Amino acid sequence: GKVPTNRLQNFMEFGLEAILGLLTQVMGKEKYAKRYFPLLASFFILILASNYSGLLPGAGHLPGLQAPTSTLSVTAGFALIVFFSTHYYGIKAKGIKYFKHFIEPIPFLLPINIIEEFTKPLSLSLRLYGNIFGEEMVVASLFALIPLFLPLPIMLLGVLFGLIQAFVFTMLASLYIATATAEHH
Repeated sequence: GKVPTNRLQNFMEFGLEAILGLLTQVMGKEKYAKRYFPLLASFFILILASNYSGLLPGAGHLPGLQAPTSTLSVTAGFALIVFFSTHYYGIKAKGIKYFKHFIEPIPFLLPINIIEEFTKPLSLSLRLYGNIFGEEMVVASLFALIPLFLPLPIMLLGVLFGLIQAFVFTMLASLYIATATAEHH
C-alpha cells in the first residue's frame, strides 16, 4: 500500500490497526476480524464520536444538543443491529445447524437460551445509554452549582469513559458474532 504522508493519516491508520488487533484477539483469527471489521469498526467510531459530541460546549443544556448515545432509542438501535447481525452471520456461517445452540446442552434450556438472546442486546443498549446519560446528568448538576470549574474534572473523565464505552460495546458485539459463527463450541 501507500506510505502515509501526513499525521492525520498516520493517526487514523494506527487507530484502525489497533481496532483490528483487538478484534483479532476476541475473534481468534485475523480472517474473522477482517470479515466483520467494517461493521464493528463503524460501531466503535460512531459510538465514540457520539459520546464525544456530548462534551461540546452547551451539550445537554441546549435543546437538541446532546450526545446521541444519551438517548435510549439510539443505543437500542445499535443493539438491534448487533442482534440481527449476530443471527444473520450465524446462519450464514453454519446454515440450519446454527439453531442447534438454542437446545444445547439440553433441550430443556430452550426458553432460557431464547431469553438470553434477547437479553444480550438489551444489556448492550442499557449499559451504553446509562453510562452516557448518567455522565451527562452529573456534568449538568455540577454545572448548575459552579458553572466553570467544577464540571471540568468530570468532563475530562468523560473523555476516558466515552472511549471505554465505545470499546466495551464493540468488544461485546464482536464476542457475540464470534460465538454465533464459531466452528465449534
